[in-house]
Amino acid sequence: MGEDALARVVREEWGRLVALLLARFRRLDLVEDALGDAVEAAARTWPAHGVPDSPAAWLNTAASRRVLDRLRAEAMRQRRAPLLVTEAERGQERTAAMVDPGGLVEDDVLRLVLMCTHPALAPEAATALTLRLVLGVSTYDVARLFLVPEPTMAARITRAKKKIVATGIPFAVPGVDVLPDRLDTVAQTAYLAFTAGYAPGSGPDVLRADLAGEAVRLVRVVLALRPGTPVLVALLALMLLQHSRRDARLGPDGGLVLLADQDRSRWHRAEIEEALALLRSLGPVRTVTRQGAAYLVQARIAAEHATAPTAQETRWGRIVEHYDTLLDVMPSPAARVARAVAVAEARGPEAGLLALEGVDVAGSHRPAAVRAELLTRAGRTEQARTAYQEAISLCRNDRELEHLRERLESLRGPT
Repeated sequence: MGEDALARVVREEWGRLVALLLARFRRLDLVEDALGDAVEAAARTWPAHGVPDSPAAWLNTAASRRVLDRLRAEAMRQRRAPLLVTEAERGQERTAAMVDPGGLVEDDVLRLVLMCTHPALAPEAATALTLRLVLGVSTYDVARLFLVPEPTMAARITRAKKKIVATGIPFAVPGVDVLPDRLDTVAQTAYLAFTAGYAPGSGPDVLRADLAGEAVRLVRVVLALRPGTPVLVALLALMLLQHSRRDARLGPDGGLVLLADQDRSRWHRAEIEEALALLRSLGPVRTVTRQGAAYLVQARIAAEHATAPTAQETRWGRIVEHYDTLLDVMPSPAARVARAVAVAEARGPEAGLLALEGVDVAGSHRPAAVRAELLTRAGRTEQARTAYQEAISLCRNDRELEHLRERLESLRGPT
């Protein structure tokens, strides 16, 4: 029981607790370790003595004491104990009001998110740091999600923390003139984490639903702080629509199941309904950033798939129109590849191949894989073989490699 309560409070309150402690002590190097120590103490204490009435407050108090202990130890080492302890105690007095529930506490969480996603940090480091500090994902799990050894991820997160300290990245909400752009950065980081889970570029998994789920939770956290922010509403709708298909994307053997072959009864309908409601809440015309507009268009594309009764009844013509809009808003090779697939479904494989001409995504196997599939459908078998071989040479995801090899092998039969 104690373990369940501890897991829940860590999952739900980690970011808020980090933000509270950081607002109080301004020592990023101490706060996370102290909170970790507090969680360990809770794991030992709660099963024996019962879960406290306010588990989050218990962790906050225990972590605060640990930070104060370390500040006192530092002060002793530096023979400046009176000054530093006094400063710490003053900080404790100053921040008594911060423990009170209200807008300030929520703003502290937003400050933490904005600090982690500061543009001075590399996107991958920002994403890892956000997962660790805001969502409380363990370093081991972050490392596993990014397919790197735990020491490598620990070093990456440590470097990001040091950079925050060294460059003086503030634990603060930027001005109203800058905040919309920073929310775009938050959204971009969350979507990067989501994409890493939804379509892993490498490794044995075809889907990492846990990482995608954490990214969804991050957007929910930030959206709760800034309700109605269009870029976040559009992004959450897009994520929910894609995430709703997670169970159907995997076959019994863990292999990839393409959209057309998925069992739609396994889609999470509650998430689809929530996403559609979010899209309706935006209304027909809203002022959104360019990035928010791109998320909105992609969400509308995903909504077309989610609401089609069957794969055969998908309104591919509408989807092509949405991709045309997306390419106007935010053109990218990946969007052109996806549009080519939609064009092929709407007008036939030769039209799709024409739409795919000249598209190249550096280091990605997807253009070649799509080309191979369309060439197969068009009956151009020899060219399809060449394209599959090219895709196989570029693919680094084990499950997708297996799928591509099976498709190539299937071409050997009738020829």
